[in-house]
Amino acid sequence: MYPEEIVKPMQAELTSAGFEALYTSEEVENALSKEGTTLVVVNSVCGCAARNARPGAIMSLNNGKKPENIVTVFAGVNKEAVDTAREKMFPFPPSSPSMALFKNGELVHMLERHHIEGHPAEIISENLKEAYNEHC
Repeated sequence: MYPEEIVKPMQAELTSAGFEALYTSEEVENALSKEGTTLVVVNSVCGCAARNARPGAIMSLNNGKKPENIVTVFAGVNKEAVDTAREKMFPFPPSSPSMALFKNGELVHMLERHHIEGHPAEIISENLKEAYNEHC
């Protein structure tokens, strides 16, 4: 587990942009059972989360179509919530950071760490916007 003083500003970057932080398995289940689209960001303390993932996810919301629900879980912090989110991302292996778009509870788009690491936030944002335009 990472110390709260390290994690709090990283989590706040997403929650201040409107993402709902999920802490329990039940919260993840409830979020993914909603009708419509839900973006799940698996947040992380790594550099690619700070430089690429979080900014890319936030920029992606500046789009005509976007998910009805935007949520986040934090790897290395909210184990129960992260484990449940990752179960829902099957068949993709666990990775953090990562992002998954669900429609009516079904996984329709996935960005794994290797899609994020080394890619500018703008590219990540465009990838998500394309998914929103198709599924939202």
